[in-house]
Amino acid sequence: MSESNTVVHPVLLAVRYPLRSFLAAFRFLTIIPLSWKSADDARFFQASLLWFPVIGLFVGLGTMFLVSFVAGFLPISLTALFGMLLLGGISGFLHLDGVADSGDGLLSSRPRKRALEIMRDSRTGAMGVLFLLFLLLGKYAALSSLSSTTLLTTLILMPVAGRTAILLTMAILPYARKEDGLGRLFYSKDRYVIAVAALLFFVVCSWLLVSSVTMIFFPALLLGVGVFSVWCFVKLGGATGDTLGCVCEFSELSLAIAAVSYQGVI
Repeated sequence: MSESNTVVHPVLLAVRYPLRSFLAAFRFLTIIPLSWKSADDARFFQASLLWFPVIGLFVGLGTMFLVSFVAGFLPISLTALFGMLLLGGISGFLHLDGVADSGDGLLSSRPRKRALEIMRDSRTGAMGVLFLLFLLLGKYAALSSLSSTTLLTTLILMPVAGRTAILLTMAILPYARKEDGLGRLFYSKDRYVIAVAALLFFVVCSWLLVSSVTMIFFPALLLGVGVFSVWCFVKLGGATGDTLGCVCEFSELSLAIAAVSYQGVI
């Protein structure tokens, strides 16, 4: 039987075509132009999930490398701001857009169906602005409180945690919309296996960089994802593409706060 007539699990597809699935993830999560075989990306959307934490690590290492050039002559406040700009800008601020849209829906007093409709509105309301402002101020307050060395380490792990959080949330929550949306393109039965693999990858990265506080970052990630997932389930009945971007950003914030709390031993 030909491959076109069989169902190929996303994990197996990622193993069989690692470069294509990796590039599909890379193009979705970053704005760096790589056009080779981009026409096939839709086929590899679900398989690309396996590479999300790896892309996060590349983003973190690249951010750390660039920030290290300015850390020597800029105050920690501006260094932290530069790091935030790089982390958000590498995705074209895609996840921050999800934060604003999620804020409009999650903080709305409207029922579930109307909240989902509000989140699809391209206009950002007051709740979305406040949600986004809280996130950015929280990240800035946390990162600017770190020493230069701790800041660089934290910037590596934050995007890994954020992309891992997306996969954990997909494993926990069903897709909230009855109609198709961007998030539905990535949902598959393999999302549970992918979530476990992503979590193990995050733990390994944390242990290699800051082994003494690995067990601090781990619960910080799980706590953030757990609380946010419960909120999404109660309010929306599941996850959407916007809330997946939102949990990515707020998980990065959770990690930054954890780093502030324990920077003395990092």
